[in-house]
Amino acid sequence: MANKKRQQTINKRNRERAIEEKRTLKRQRRQEKREAIRNGEPWPPITEEPVDPFAPPVEGEEQPVADGGLVAPDEGVPQPTAAREPEPVDEAEPQPQPADVE
Repeated sequence: MANKKRQQTINKRNRERAIEEKRTLKRQRRQEKREAIRNGEPWPPITEEPVDPFAPPVEGEEQPVADGGLVAPDEGVPQPTAAREPEPVDEAEPQPQPADVE
């Protein structure tokens, strides 16, 4: 029973910590926006080259991964191909019935 209570407390603290971190980041973004507007800078900051999330990756460039790190491109590794979907069956055409085997 004590372990369950302790785990519950740990989970509660983790939730509270995540909420506080989110609020802190939000405060920082608002402060950066206020300072940029006050200094006459464009908001949001303009990057040198906009990134298209739907563009295919360029050969030889490093590709970002979900955890924020970078992964070098795989060379010589075949990419999976999309499987073909079966063609839809037209219900107007009679389908051959399997022969009864006795």
